[in-house]
Order: sequence, then C-alpha cells, then structure tokens
Amino acid sequence: MRQAPSASAARRAAADPVKGLLHRHRDLCERAVDPLEIAAGLEAHGVTDRTAARFRHRDVFSLAEEMYARVPRDGDTPARPDEATTPPPRTAGVLLALLPGVLCAATVAVLHLTEGRPRLIAAAVGLLAVTLALGAALRRGPLSASTRTTSTWTCWLVGYALLGDGLLRNAVTGGPDGLPDGTADGPWPVTVAPVLALALSYAPAVGCAHLFAAGARRKLSSSRGLADFSASVRPLLLGTFALYLGALAALLALTGAVLGEPAAPPQTLTLGALLLLARLLTVHGHAHASTLVLTTTAAAEAAALATLFAGRLPGCGFLTAPVEALVAVCGPAGVPAAACGIGAVTLLIHASRRLTRASAHASTERTR
Repeated sequence: MRQAPSASAARRAAADPVKGLLHRHRDLCERAVDPLEIAAGLEAHGVTDRTAARFRHRDVFSLAEEMYARVPRDGDTPARPDEATTPPPRTAGVLLALLPGVLCAATVAVLHLTEGRPRLIAAAVGLLAVTLALGAALRRGPLSASTRTTSTWTCWLVGYALLGDGLLRNAVTGGPDGLPDGTADGPWPVTVAPVLALALSYAPAVGCAHLFAAGARRKLSSSRGLADFSASVRPLLLGTFALYLGALAALLALTGAVLGEPAAPPQTLTLGALLLLARLLTVHGHAHASTLVLTTTAAAEAAALATLFAGRLPGCGFLTAPVEALVAVCGPAGVPAAACGIGAVTLLIHASRRLTRASAHASTERTR
C-alpha cells in the first residue's frame, strides 16, 4: 500500500514530464514576458536541447513555449518592457553618445591654444568634463550596466595611452627629466591623438553594441535550438566587433592627421578592442572575466614601467632586460600593444562562447 502513491506519481510524471520542470522553474515562468526569456533562463540553468528531448520536445525553445503557455496568468499577457514604457527620444541618446568625444576634442583644441598655467587648468577642467560625460553616457544606452568594477583599470589604461609611451621611452634612456607639459615634443611626450580617437569612438561603440543586441534578439526569435542560435550569433558578434575596429582605425588616422601626431594604431586598436569587449561582457552579465583581464593588463603595463625603475637599483639591472628587448624590437608602443592585444584576444575568445548563449540576452533591454 505504501508503494502505490509512488507508483501513481511515477505514472503521472511519465504521462506529463513537463510538469515537474514547470514546478522547479515556476518563478522563471511567471516572471517571463515571452517564451524566449524562459528558453534563455532554462539554458542558464543547464537545460540543453538534448535535455529537452527527454521532455518530448525537439529543442529548448519548443519546451519553453509549452511552459509559458501552461503557466496560469491573471488577465491579459503582461506588456513587454519596450511596450509598457515609452523609450526616451533617440536624439537624446545620440547626443549623449557623442558628448565625450565632443568635449575631448574641445579640450584638445584649448590645450593647443594655451600655455603654462592656463593649459594646466584647461587640462584639469577638460579631464573632469570628459569623465563626467562618459559616466553619464554609460548610465544609459546599449553599453549601460549596473556593475562598475572596471572603471579604475579603464582609467589606468587610457592614462597609459596618454602618458605611458613617453614615460617608458624616457625611463629606458635614464629619464624622465621633467613633468609632462601637454605636448608631443616635450621632455615627457604626451600622445593626445589616440585618446581623442578613443573618446570619439564611443559613439560608434554604442552603435555597434545596439546592432549586436538587436540582432541577437532577432535571432533569438527565429532560431530553433540553442546550437542554431549560437551559430547565428557568432558571426554577428565578430562582424560588429570588426565594424568598431574599422571606425576606430578611421578616427585614429583622422586625429593623427589633424593633430600632426603619430596615430599609434597597434596599441590604440588593441586597447579599443579590449575596452569594447570588456564592456559588452559586463553588460551581458559576465563582469568577472572583464575585471580579471583588465586588471591583469593594467598590472602588466605597470610592471613594465616598474621594472625599468627597479633595474636602477644595485644588482637589479637584469630586471630591465625583457622590457628593453621588447622596446628594442617594437619601440615603446610594443608594451601596451602586447598587453592589450593579449587581453583583447582572451576576451574575444571568452565572448565568442558567452555572448553567443541565449541566457546572455535574457535580461537585457530590447531598445536601450
């Protein structure tokens, strides 16, 4: 008699295999505004197309559709987030994306028209304005994210792009003999063109992030199976990534020509790639990898500088050998190019695995 209920329950489970899964993921099903979110949530919990076959469905998407249909709802289906709220005007978003680049360009123009103390004041005010504008831009749009753990390392990497090559060159030759004066031909050269190009490239980065998120959402709607979705999103990710690099390369050439400075494409392109991939991963819920890689990259650049100064201590000259060998072959730009390039390749490989999963696009807004 005690085995009868178990046998009955087993028969009911065999007759309705989805019921137990529905009970385990009831909160997910009740929160979801469409079956696509359930599919993404199931994937995040380890449910694959092969698992769905045990529930008599050809793939996770088909299973999610049944689970969505079977959840009781009060009244009509809840409105989708992009239908329930009115999105802000597109013009405001475009202007906000352009603001960091515009302010950075204005700051560079003022620096070229001033000298001495006025130049230092203009640099401080411009730096503050660009930082505030970038912070405001990152709080909305396709690149907005609640996690802000990478800002310190991002500031270091951009600061190195501005001052690092000049300091490294001076350190190799026994300097520096003075503080930077904001010019490219001073005792401590400052490379403004790469930083200006990076600031101007924020708007293309926003556009590429929007194209990727919108394209992934469309493919999530049309795909039948998780493997099919991943295969269709991977070219989209690589395409938008290449589009951003093309825009950054064009901006580098433009700013270098206008300012009469070396464009420094290798280290600037690798830095831009690194920052874009780190931000995309953070936006889509994979901030840990971004923080780890950015921290490691910044530490590598700092270590390169530190070894040159530490090598001046008695008996420590051997510490400078690796950096001096790299500088002899590639110049000072070789250090940031190598550090950021390795970081960018690492994040690209990680992104091609993580950002091509349906669960990476489950909780992102459709219209940011």
